[in-house]
Amino acid sequence: MTPKLLPFTKKQIEKITETWPTPFHIYDEKAIRKNARDFKKAFSWNKGFKEFFAVKACPNPYIMKILQSEGFGTDCSSLAELALSEKTGIVGEDIMFSSNDTPAEEFIAAKKLKAVINLDDISHIPYLEKHAGLPEVICLRYNPGPLKKGNVIIGHPEEAKYGFTRDQLFEGYHLCRDKGVKRFGIHTMVASNELDPHYFIETADILFRLIVDLSRALNIRFEFANLSGGVGIPYRPEQESIDLQLMNLGIRKKFEQIIDANGLSPLKLFTECGRYITGPYGYLVSKVLHIKDTYKKFAGLDACMANLMRPALYGAYHHITVVGKEKRPQEVMYDVTGSLCENNDKFAIDRMLPELVPGDTVVIHDTGAHGSAMGFNYNGKLRCAELLLREDGSVIQIRRAETVKDYFATLDFKGLKSFEV
Repeated sequence: MTPKLLPFTKKQIEKITETWPTPFHIYDEKAIRKNARDFKKAFSWNKGFKEFFAVKACPNPYIMKILQSEGFGTDCSSLAELALSEKTGIVGEDIMFSSNDTPAEEFIAAKKLKAVINLDDISHIPYLEKHAGLPEVICLRYNPGPLKKGNVIIGHPEEAKYGFTRDQLFEGYHLCRDKGVKRFGIHTMVASNELDPHYFIETADILFRLIVDLSRALNIRFEFANLSGGVGIPYRPEQESIDLQLMNLGIRKKFEQIIDANGLSPLKLFTECGRYITGPYGYLVSKVLHIKDTYKKFAGLDACMANLMRPALYGAYHHITVVGKEKRPQEVMYDVTGSLCENNDKFAIDRMLPELVPGDTVVIHDTGAHGSAMGFNYNGKLRCAELLLREDGSVIQIRRAETVKDYFATLDFKGLKSFEV
């Protein structure tokens, strides 16, 4: 069981909402820092280990700065994420650039920042060379195909759009070596939100054995292996957190049996977790606007799927706490909805909760990754603010809420005056 607790009291959240109206996402700095330190410590047996926080999970410079201070780099997949890293003060090989179907301008920007470029396809080698030039260090992404099973979020590897086949890796590294690349890394990611530690041990086994085969066949030495992210979190209270120590012990054993035993050390291990690092420590705070009682009971919130789209997109579960009613019996069944003109704009379906009334404050848990980041403006909905609960208990705004002016900012109303139909 994983208790779904809040880092603030009813009194505290009421005071916060006096300054910042709901809805908003709020992040717990103290918990994020502790989790970051625990994660880093678990891999401390590997000299050179580094976590590259997946910016896509929570693209906010305040969160990125916190994690940078804990020794993390960033994993970027777009021009904007590269720029965000640079503005946060994260540059050079503290950036892992892992993209797919990549435009030339993004490769150019990554090369200029001296980021580690992780290529997704064999055709990207000549493309990168043509538009930006090949860097000193290169990483290639491996897709193990039917050797591994995927899941509903990322899909099965053989059906996924990501990565090189095994044969393409041999050809790709051979090509890079002959073109003067001096330093090499390898990467794979085959699951998302996985809670079974043995899954990652098996992945490490596959990747380490592949490194042995590539090293021998091509006479190249690998500097790092990026085991990627995909480490899950327990969204449901009945789920258990992944056993991080068991996972690490298993990976370390494989490392010693395969990498050390074949004389391929030192080999740095990298990860690029996002969800595991910040996911449990973000909360979407909202208020009940309306209670609708027709064929079902509906609790309509002032938030909608523009603020958190995972339940609508994946049917994902997010726990809901009704502030001040935590100890009351959960005896009323609701669909918890937003105001978007889409029937799948629901945070929960047939969820048992305490009886709700308009004005109740509800907190949707585990929105610290892929929550605010996946916001959008369909139906003219505006993305909400992001707040940070500091270690001393104070609260600061780290992203303001969007306004109607923001929504109109890219429209050319001046041109409309001369527009004829």
